[in-house]
Amino acid sequence: MQLQDIKVLFLQHKEDQLSHRYITNKDIEPLLEKLSKHVQVETIGKSVLSHPIYGLKIGSGKKRILMWSQMHGNESTTTKAIFDLLNSFLDSKTELNYILEACTLYIIPILNPDGALAYTRINANQVDLNRDAQNRTQPESVVLRNAFEKFKPHFCYNLHGQRTIFSAGNTNKLATVSFLAPAQDEACTVTPNRKIAMEVIGVMNSALQGIIPDQVGVYDDAFNLNCVGDTFQSENVPTILFEAGHSANDYGREVTRELIYISYLASLDYIAKTEVTGSAYEPYFTIPENGKCFLDFIIRNAKVNGILVDVGVLFQERLIDNKVKFIPKIEKIEKLNAFYGHKEIDAKGVAIYNGEGGELEIGYENVFVILNNEKLLLLSK
Repeated sequence: MQLQDIKVLFLQHKEDQLSHRYITNKDIEPLLEKLSKHVQVETIGKSVLSHPIYGLKIGSGKKRILMWSQMHGNESTTTKAIFDLLNSFLDSKTELNYILEACTLYIIPILNPDGALAYTRINANQVDLNRDAQNRTQPESVVLRNAFEKFKPHFCYNLHGQRTIFSAGNTNKLATVSFLAPAQDEACTVTPNRKIAMEVIGVMNSALQGIIPDQVGVYDDAFNLNCVGDTFQSENVPTILFEAGHSANDYGREVTRELIYISYLASLDYIAKTEVTGSAYEPYFTIPENGKCFLDFIIRNAKVNGILVDVGVLFQERLIDNKVKFIPKIEKIEKLNAFYGHKEIDAKGVAIYNGEGGELEIGYENVFVILNNEKLLLLSK
């Protein structure tokens, strides 16, 4: 499948009812109702607060792919792209039937509906579900495990979102999309099972390089059996971590949404057409490991307490009146030569103060600081 063809499909099938970062059951339920005419939709369990967890099954092929999104409730970009993908499959003009004839997909669009509603990483019991794979103390963890055991997937897609801090290597290139073929033992052995996941990631990376050259990363593969991906990989099911990251000025993650959609289709096209053996795994190792080289805003060469430093700002995501707001917070006051800002200005040695005219300190939150006796807006979105 050609990259340009996938881009056209995205534009034609982007789900207009989903946008920005706050995606909950309330947003997807009308879409599930429409899809239920063509897709098997079922309630497969309940969350801590008794919100339904939905499972969707589409396709009839022998190659089984399990996908789950919003295990962390505030990581919704991959969910948006799921519905774009489903719209594409249900349009007969797209000629994507060959994927559904070769593959069967089982999709959990929001595994953590309580976290999605509260816009938090954790569930209603304050548990990170991605550290609960072994003990399975939470109902959501049990739901995912039951789906895994019942469906018996040949591939798992573990769908997440990452913060704006990540770079592709220790460079000034954003890690707009990241992947990982998780380890399945303490030694991080490159097993036959991992090679299969690596081969698929290599295909997705190749597709993305045509759009975001040098902006794809991989995560550190340190082994943690409590993580879901590591658990499933250790049980010899090739598992791929997807991380939807930041693109310039894309705090709503709509650009990244398209890139995740492209990754879905590129990988599913490859799996449908290919007997993936892991023999073509080596391109995976050309992808740089993620660094943490970015801040949202850097003010260079500013005087704080009479010392010439740089001021680094990170935006804190807050749910306010059912909308995600970005609150600037002073993260670093030091020389930031190893960091890059999504936006930068040069204070040229001028003193900088907090919005009330006092000394600037780490942890200070405000949309303004005072520079050269004028208010400087830290949030330009």
